[in-house]
Amino acid sequence: MPKEIVSKYKRFLPTKKHCYFCVNGIKEINYRDVGTLKRYLSSYATIIPRKRSGVCSKHQRKLARAIKRARFMALLPYVRS
Repeated sequence: MPKEIVSKYKRFLPTKKHCYFCVNGIKEINYRDVGTLKRYLSSYATIIPRKRSGVCSKHQRKLARAIKRARFMALLPYVRS
């Protein structure tokens, strides 16, 4: 294929997302760290899926557990207010 055509389609390829917690060396995700947890909530206060957030599966499980605990402790909303 000519170079112009390859570069034309290259912009539509998704880029590799790196896990925020792996890159920064964060081992534990605390439910009291509301600022970090809010980054992984949508505008409707639902947990953003792993494919969209770029978090690895291990940290996505920990993240979901921390968000659910923060919701129970009334630090985060269950639904949009």
